[in-house]
Amino acid sequence: MRILLVEDDPVLADGLRAGLTLAGLTVDAVTSCADAQAALAGSRFDAVVLDLMLPDGLGLDVLAALRARQDATPVILLTALDETPDRIRGLDAGADDYLGKPFDLDELAARLRALVRRGSGRASPLLTHGGLALDPAMLSVTLDSSPVGVSRREFAVLSMLMERPGVIRSKGELEERLYGWQEEVESNTVEVYVHNLRAKLGREVIETVRGLGYRLRVPA
Repeated sequence: MRILLVEDDPVLADGLRAGLTLAGLTVDAVTSCADAQAALAGSRFDAVVLDLMLPDGLGLDVLAALRARQDATPVILLTALDETPDRIRGLDAGADDYLGKPFDLDELAARLRALVRRGSGRASPLLTHGGLALDPAMLSVTLDSSPVGVSRREFAVLSMLMERPGVIRSKGELEERLYGWQEEVESNTVEVYVHNLRAKLGREVIETVRGLGYRLRVPA
């Protein structure tokens, strides 16, 4: 899951980035409305964590621009203004959820997972495919009920493939899920993670579509 964090407090932003990364998310962070607008115009995110009070305006302005172009990316508002009218204003402006500061980091991660799950139309918190099951909350994978040890980035690749079995995911799409802006992408990293997953889950689980990318194999 790739998240855009819009927060101008450097201490809070660093803490959120570190905590959400440990929860298995890829986090890109900006500090202003202008940078948030540019990020949302140029990249795809699974969700946005948006502070209400920013140095160059209100997070609601970013939210309004997002919804005006019919972008349904889930948005959680963060703010110290936690009175009921403030929450109502944010939700009516198009926010999907609202957290008042201070808040629990684990709760924020859980709310993000729930928003993305609902946005994809899934009822279950688990991703399943045949005997394969992936738990985004626990960052765990099982095959035929037996645990399979995977790295954080192997988990991210498998998660993206399991979200839409049979749908081809390009190398570029997978790299976007794996790496934030500040991280260097090596030329063969996706291939390495796919190779590792095949070694752990079986070669038949992930199919290479030459010239296009990878997909989770669906039985004929």
